[in-house]
Amino acid sequence: MIDIKFLRENPDAVKENIKKKYQDHKLPLVDKVIELDAQSRAVKQQADDLRSNRNKISKQIGALMAQGKKEEGMALREEVTKQAQQLAELEEKEAKLSEEVTSIMMQIPQIIDENVPIGKDDSQNVEIERFGEPVTPDFEVPYHTDIMEKLNGIDLDSARKVAGNGFYYLMGDIARLHSAVISYARDFMIDRGFTYCVPPFMIRSNVVTGVMSFAEMDSMMYKIEGEDLYLIGTSEHSMIGKFIDTINSEENLPYTLTSYSPCFRKEKGAHGIEERGVYRIHQFEKQEMIVVCKPDESKMWFDKLWQNTVDLFRSLDIPVRTLECCSGDLADLKVRSLDVEAWSPRQQKYFEVGSCSNLGDAQARRLKIRVSGEGGKKYFAHTLNNTVVAPPRMLIAFLENNLNEDGSIRIPEALRPYMGGKKLIK
Repeated sequence: MIDIKFLRENPDAVKENIKKKYQDHKLPLVDKVIELDAQSRAVKQQADDLRSNRNKISKQIGALMAQGKKEEGMALREEVTKQAQQLAELEEKEAKLSEEVTSIMMQIPQIIDENVPIGKDDSQNVEIERFGEPVTPDFEVPYHTDIMEKLNGIDLDSARKVAGNGFYYLMGDIARLHSAVISYARDFMIDRGFTYCVPPFMIRSNVVTGVMSFAEMDSMMYKIEGEDLYLIGTSEHSMIGKFIDTINSEENLPYTLTSYSPCFRKEKGAHGIEERGVYRIHQFEKQEMIVVCKPDESKMWFDKLWQNTVDLFRSLDIPVRTLECCSGDLADLKVRSLDVEAWSPRQQKYFEVGSCSNLGDAQARRLKIRVSGEGGKKYFAHTLNNTVVAPPRMLIAFLENNLNEDGSIRIPEALRPYMGGKKLIK
């Protein structure tokens, strides 16, 4: 959510930003919010003037009563009573207008970073850099579930009977590999100075609307019936929520946290949920990283975060590339986003395994995450998040890039301590 003062003073810049995101249907919202904001401020001024006048009259009543002028005092008291009713009406109108302004502001996208390429959708994202040489083996690489099934590592049929499409049972060494990757990613981030955290896996609605747009909420979140609780789609949601309505000392920043959680997603409108595979699913586990920092440090942390993911995948011998997300592919709260994609020998192309995002002060403004700076001056923090690793997508990349011709899976040296010293899965 952008600053209402910025919108008020720079409506054309806000409209131009909306156009860059190919959301022209939102252009009327800018004029609408300016109109409502003017009404809200006018009503607030009337209410303030009325309060000031009431205070003056109250003092006059006290003076009149002290002088024995009871009749005159009672007449003024009736006027105060009338003004109290008028003030209550103004306060109710002010609250309603303020609520309308906030509702519209939450639909207007964040001002994007100058480095973001302009494009309509993810087909226009821009490749930035490749890390590692993509390898195509001499033998055919099977579909990832075929690899897992040959190793007795997955049971999709039973999961479908138990929970429906988009779920799976991982078994044996594949299940162990899944846990090993998560544990390795946890220690990888701890070694880079991040504090490990296991957060709540459910969050309240005010946190949901604080960390994401309404469109994302509708397409992703599972609501707990009868409760003001939602299952998290990623631990970023509850990790950022940890700082809701706080004033943080500038000297304590940045907060750098890495968190483990299961993730639950409706994947509403997504393609591929019916496929026999684990690329797009309703439930998975993930290691995440988040940063809460000063505004002038967020660009630096953005580069550090995505580099962590690249380094982790390269430590497991998986070639990756980075893509700068174009304007039309950015969620409304994001200032900038960069995807990390892993090489798929079977498909002969890269596919997304992680996403790094700088949200500027959007989440902080919604959740009231403030910083107390020099001289006690308060301002909103910047928040960032990035995927460390998210099996089972990571497993797809891992299995394809470490598959041997005989069907066995090579375990890179960095992961062997988490696999009981195993060098191969046979």
